[in-house]
Amino acid sequence: MRFPKFFVFALLLFPALAAANHDADYLTARDAFRKGDIVKLDRMAKRLKHSPLEPYLAYYQLRMQLGTASDADIQTFLARSDKTPVIDRLRAEWLKLLGERQQWDKFAAEYPRLVGKKTNLTCYELRSRQRPQDEAVLQEARNLWLTSSAELPESCTPLFDTAIANGIINATDIWQRLRLALESGHLTLAKQLSEKLPADRTLSLSSLDSAATDQVRYLTSAKLKNASEAQRTVALFALQRLAKQSPQLAYLQWEKKAEYFTEDEQQYFYGWLGYEAARKRDSRALEWYKAAGATPLSKLQLAWRARTALLTQNWQEVWVSINAMTPQQQSQGVWRYWKARALKAWGSLSEANVMFAKLSREHSFYGQLAFEEIESTLAATTPASYQPSKATINAMLAQPAVQRTLALYRMGLRTDAAREWAWAARKLEDKQLLVAAEIARRNKMYDHAINTADRTVQTHDFSLRYLAPYRKAIQDHIRKNDLEEAWVYGLMRQESRFVHQAKSPVGATGIMQIMPTTARWLAQKIGMKGYRRKILNKLNTQFKLGTYYMKTVLSSLDNNPMLASAAYNAGPSRARKWRGESALEGAIYAENIPFNETRIYVKKVMSNTMYYSRIFGHPPRSLKQRLGVIAAKNVVHL
Repeated sequence: MRFPKFFVFALLLFPALAAANHDADYLTARDAFRKGDIVKLDRMAKRLKHSPLEPYLAYYQLRMQLGTASDADIQTFLARSDKTPVIDRLRAEWLKLLGERQQWDKFAAEYPRLVGKKTNLTCYELRSRQRPQDEAVLQEARNLWLTSSAELPESCTPLFDTAIANGIINATDIWQRLRLALESGHLTLAKQLSEKLPADRTLSLSSLDSAATDQVRYLTSAKLKNASEAQRTVALFALQRLAKQSPQLAYLQWEKKAEYFTEDEQQYFYGWLGYEAARKRDSRALEWYKAAGATPLSKLQLAWRARTALLTQNWQEVWVSINAMTPQQQSQGVWRYWKARALKAWGSLSEANVMFAKLSREHSFYGQLAFEEIESTLAATTPASYQPSKATINAMLAQPAVQRTLALYRMGLRTDAAREWAWAARKLEDKQLLVAAEIARRNKMYDHAINTADRTVQTHDFSLRYLAPYRKAIQDHIRKNDLEEAWVYGLMRQESRFVHQAKSPVGATGIMQIMPTTARWLAQKIGMKGYRRKILNKLNTQFKLGTYYMKTVLSSLDNNPMLASAAYNAGPSRARKWRGESALEGAIYAENIPFNETRIYVKKVMSNTMYYSRIFGHPPRSLKQRLGVIAAKNVVHL
């Protein structure tokens, strides 16, 4: 039977029109919820009664009346079988309300079902178990108290006050947390904690403000001879804060004041001075770390002690620093790799190779470097990809959680879509994860596809982990700027997961995350006529400007893609500044980047580049070769 053309067109068009209508209704309902318009919300909820997004409408309706809703209505919603995060969201909000009302029996009954734990609810849960003369709960409260340097929710205050009144949290504990607050720069919290100390141990709030505002002025005028512990603590705070700006200035002030501090306080300060010096490539960092003696060092301090030892390839100090870390910190790939390198440097090759072999099975920057340490060939094998059947894909597509994600993503509600997707995928096994990743790829949810494929443990699909969309659209720009395609894709994957509408909190836009000011400058450099900020949303503009900027930074930084990656993220001047006084192995340069974000970024980009090179069938080239040797900062290139 032949149908009229207009009828065939209508059949094809109907699902799209229906989806558009549902999207418009849902967005109207969401807006009504935000504005508190219950009448409009109820009207939209009726229209979307059979939509996969119905749980969201039910959540909106109940959330608007949470304070007056009956327990039965709330329990009915919480008992729904829908696999969606909005149920757990309402559960958290309901528990918060129960905690505020101190309805502890109801709270205790519902809390075990909560999936996403939050500190404010943790304190309510402790209070729900609190009984007279029972110290166990107060001990748990003390543990929470000691592990946080930031302000804790108001829900915790009654618990802590009781623990302090009963001596479970004593003055030493308060002092320890006060010191953590000062180390983290949380002055408001430090002042609040000071008020809980005995009168003879409280800090001078005016002195604390002066020390925070102008450290040199404060330290110059401070009279520390026969000073109290509180006065010395404020001075140590000023010295530590000054060391963040300039270890040299802090040390000059320290030389004048060191004799007035106890031995423990001196070692404590040297630990922080070594840390700040290490982050600024000060050659005295290890000397100051050694002066810290037996004072306990934090994870950050120990990490930077190891990093600064790498700069001079002091393998004994690298070994000592890593061994001083907790077992959990030592288990990280970065420290397993450098510990094995220390063994190799001493000639303990067989022991080092055991560590390299185990690490080489991990799909990471240091896993790749470990592989290169033990393999004579670079032809690493890639496991065969799992290929899901059409029936398997259709079965997952039929799941309401997947349909909700697709609808939310289609409407541009990427945060809600990400939560829904993560909730649905959190208990999936490897093959199921790959099915979900393939569905995300087919629907151009490239970020979800990559992030989901990244979670597999045994069965992998690297073509999903390292998606390469838009290859035809970007090829001309890559060739024009003489760039390596694998590096371009390695950077784009890290920047945006190929979401061309992506926007960062600081205003960077698009797949290549270009700042508007940088985009305007680039447009002028290449003579782009009629450039307007609006066209930065276009893919072709993003590719044109992004690849040109990659070429610009690459050319200005010895044609080294790792240096150029650092420059792309943190700026060319910083990438140059971070070079050493002498030539550095590329991996040592990368590990000593002082910005956490940039250090992680550079390693991810270079690791991505290796996988893309293999997927694209490019000639083999080791990661060590790509990282290269970074010339000293004062070397002049002719």
